[in-house]
Formats: sequence, structure tokens, C-alpha cells
Amino acid sequence: MHCPSCGQQQVSQETKFCSRCGMPLSLVSEVVANGGFLPQLAELHKGKQPFLTRKNGVIFSLIWFVIWVMMLPAFIGLAGGEDAAAVPAIFGVFTTMIFLIASLGFLKKTPKAPLLFPTTFTGVPESFPASPDRSALPPVQSIPVSQYGPPQAGHWRDTNDLQPSVTEGTTKLLEKDDRRTQ
Repeated sequence: MHCPSCGQQQVSQETKFCSRCGMPLSLVSEVVANGGFLPQLAELHKGKQPFLTRKNGVIFSLIWFVIWVMMLPAFIGLAGGEDAAAVPAIFGVFTTMIFLIASLGFLKKTPKAPLLFPTTFTGVPESFPASPDRSALPPVQSIPVSQYGPPQAGHWRDTNDLQPSVTEGTTKLLEKDDRRTQ
């Protein structure tokens, strides 16, 4: 096993700290032993789904609609109350719209389950083979040396003249301070 921080190869898989940088390696060895994931994470996320979510609100609205608009008026109509069957249907339509709008507008989305078992990298996929018309590297993009030549007289500048050195600037600042204190 190698330290993920500095790359130092460790003597044993049971090493608790890196011998070079001191990084704690106990968790790293557990991740390596379990194929890239920690089984404890699966236990943390079990049963933590909130009940009041958009998805549950929409499902409740649909069930409410079926009961109040389809089933209840049908039972009332079969019982002989054809005129009274319209009341639960109208009540069901309006309350369903209120529940649906409220659930879509005010409830939070259902949280996505975390990726507990990451996919392992098995190498380069076969869908990316090197095409025969392209080489592995891009074409050479260089300028031949023959195009370079010695600088022409009077056409070159000494780069030391562009900016003063750090020591010159510091010396000038110290001289200014000396003049002020005198």
C-alpha cells in the first residue's frame, strides 16, 4: 500500500501512520480491503428517508383523487343518492388540486441515495481504441531551429535593464529611510 498523500510505500498493510508524512492510514487500509468503499456508510443511510417529500405528496394527491372523485361518488350513486354524488366529486377535485400544488410548491425533493458501491476502474474501455487514421500523439508543432538566428545589432534588449533588481530596490528604500531619520 502507498500513502495517498506523499506516495511513500508502506512496509505493512497494518501500518497506522505514514512513515514519511505522518498521515493516518488506518481508514485507507480499510477502504482498500473493502474494494473502495466503507460498509459503515451503508448503515448510516438506512431508514433516514424523510416522509414529507414531493414524491409522497404527489402519490397522496393521486390516491386522494381516486377515492374522492372516482370511488366515493360511485358508491353513493349505487346507494341511490345520484344527486348527492356530485358533492364528494367536486370536493375531491378541488382538494386534490390544493394538495398537488402544495406538495409541488412546498415539499422538498426526495434525496438521492448516495453511491455506496463505486464502480471500479478496469482499464481503458474498448469503445476508445486508437483509430487507425490518428496516432497516439498529436502532430509535432515546433519551429525549426533554422528560423532562429542571432539578434541583429541594435535589435535586442538586455532583460536586466527592464526591471531593477531586488537588492537595488531595497537599497534605495533604505537610503530614503536614512534620509528621513537624519
